[in-house]
Amino acid sequence: MGSARRIGLFALGLAFIMVMVSAYRKTQFSAVNEIAVEIVPLEGGHSFLSPQEVRGMLDKRFEPELVGSRTAEVDLARVEQVLEEEPFIQDADVYLNARRELQVRIYQRMPVLRIMDNHDFNYYLDQDGLKMPLSSHYTARVLTVTGNLPAYDPNFRGGRRNALAEVFELAALIRQDEFLQPLIEQIHVANNGDLTMVPKIGKQKILFGPSVDMEDKLHRLILFYKQGMPYVGWNKYDAISLKYKGQVIGIKD
Repeated sequence: MGSARRIGLFALGLAFIMVMVSAYRKTQFSAVNEIAVEIVPLEGGHSFLSPQEVRGMLDKRFEPELVGSRTAEVDLARVEQVLEEEPFIQDADVYLNARRELQVRIYQRMPVLRIMDNHDFNYYLDQDGLKMPLSSHYTARVLTVTGNLPAYDPNFRGGRRNALAEVFELAALIRQDEFLQPLIEQIHVANNGDLTMVPKIGKQKILFGPSVDMEDKLHRLILFYKQGMPYVGWNKYDAISLKYKGQVIGIKD
């Protein structure tokens, strides 16, 4: 290789290094000029919160505000942590792009139950049993639980057994069954702890009784609906009782 060619390659390499150093320094001393928020929608295209609300969350938690801060000083992991502390947010991905925009992608929690108890508490639970507030943007159409329930405790699933844990377990069994999931719309907890389910079809209530033998009771209910109801009609009974072991009893007022 000739000396002229070696000098040329060296000069080219040096120029490349200088460009990279210059770009690095520019990045280090440049400021965030925008927070770009993407909210991954829930099934059906719905969202519990807006991009403006996400920006507002960050404005309240960071001083100085992120827009205008030096890009080198933005703690991306901290931004993600702050967002994931919000009740509607399951996960957040945050990074800085070449345009000095703070890119935020939000994955929302999915509610599976709505609690409307005798104490006027009104909230959602997600599939992990975490509490979610109501939203002004979207009302989720999920199984509703009413009646005599204890106040929410983050450890309600692992502590002493209570009515909230019992209905959460029953609701999980209902969601897992392709026949029951679209059929049952409400579970009511009586003062004595007995459960009553309300279906979307027919006028009858389903008297579930105490929260024991839940899988067996649901199995009996499915058989009754599939094998009995087509013959007697959906409105023949005012109530269906599953309280007695091995039986399904149709009741007329």
